[in-house]
Amino acid sequence: MKIAVIATGKIGLPLATQFASMDHEVVGIDVNQALVDCINRAEEPFPGEFGLAEKLADQVPAGKLRATTDYADGIPGADAVVIVVPLLVDEETWQPDFKWMDAATRSLAEHLTPGTLISYETTLPVGTTRNRWKPLIEEVSGLTEGEDFHLVFSPERVLTGRVYEDLKKYPKLVGGLNEAGTKKAIEFYEQVLTFNERDDLPRANGVWDMGTAEAAEMAKLAETTYRDVNIGLANQFARYADTIGVDVYKVIEACNSQPFSHIHRPGIAVGGHCIPVYPRLYLSTDPAADIVRTARNYNATMPNYVVDRVEQTIGDLAGQRIVVLGASYRGGVKETAVSGVFPTVAELTKRGAVVTVHDPVFSDEELAAFGFTSHKIGDAVDVAILQADHAEYRAFGPADFPEIKLFADGRNYTDPAAWKGVPRIVIGAGN
Repeated sequence: MKIAVIATGKIGLPLATQFASMDHEVVGIDVNQALVDCINRAEEPFPGEFGLAEKLADQVPAGKLRATTDYADGIPGADAVVIVVPLLVDEETWQPDFKWMDAATRSLAEHLTPGTLISYETTLPVGTTRNRWKPLIEEVSGLTEGEDFHLVFSPERVLTGRVYEDLKKYPKLVGGLNEAGTKKAIEFYEQVLTFNERDDLPRANGVWDMGTAEAAEMAKLAETTYRDVNIGLANQFARYADTIGVDVYKVIEACNSQPFSHIHRPGIAVGGHCIPVYPRLYLSTDPAADIVRTARNYNATMPNYVVDRVEQTIGDLAGQRIVVLGASYRGGVKETAVSGVFPTVAELTKRGAVVTVHDPVFSDEELAAFGFTSHKIGDAVDVAILQADHAEYRAFGPADFPEIKLFADGRNYTDPAAWKGVPRIVIGAGN
């Protein structure tokens, strides 16, 4: 098959290389010329995706994979087009901002030829595939869905850093607008993916027919919204545990010893492109979901809660030298999407602290571009707050932070023994 992948970022590019590894001809389409040039040089454009560099080095010189900024080059004659363009969410209104996806959809529709399968993998509000993309593509292309082309929704269910592993591990969900489109999508994904055997699933791992695009859209929103709500509950338990002197981690461990309990871990922030974003997409079509809204708002208060705990422990923060450890939204990933570093730094600055940021995966110049003053390990501080659980931070101790008076582990990630002699506070540890 000839396959076009629109948006070759941290999800799209691994997808493109996966398709190419199954002996299909793949073209990646992206508006970023520098990214396109990097791919065409067979160079890894971003670090941290296991196996990506090797696949690029093999596939690009062999002609299996190439990239372009030109839709007229990549779309005509394609058997399948997969779209993973980011969907933004307005921070004020919590409503989806479709401008990037609208532009990409119009561009592909302008060059669409009959016989193409179009699959949206970007997480969408329920009803978007049928009510937004179908009429837009038909209007621009002059073609009819179900006759000239097929349109489906099939959400990506992977994490950056382990995309290839996750593609094999989790069932591929597919939902179309009609039976023929769904059938074609199932056949497509069965030709580009392989799956691990899993005895724990109710049916065989592989491509799962969700029946409708709406069911597939809701499935992706539900699985991620569940995590945000669960973390919100864990954070609620943790903050209560702090008031009564109980270690919530022991409580959670005890609860989860039964198969009916799956309480997640509390923490300073819920970040990334998915968990803090998709509940808002869900709320855009189900505004009565008060449980979802409450959890999302509650999780957003956690950076301030940690700063409150620090202030309660050492007093006025004005003039205190405080380093925030980790700009990434989670350890081992060079990505700051909805990272807790931003509200944490903002609140500390608001209270008069002298704030620096350290992150082993970002350069001083990259941190400065975010508006942060970089911290050098070994420089004196009054307080260190762990925001991201980078592996490097597990080995840190007081000797790395001369004059430190308090360590706040926002992820309960470090070894308490390593901080002997320095007060250490952990959300929900009752200390």
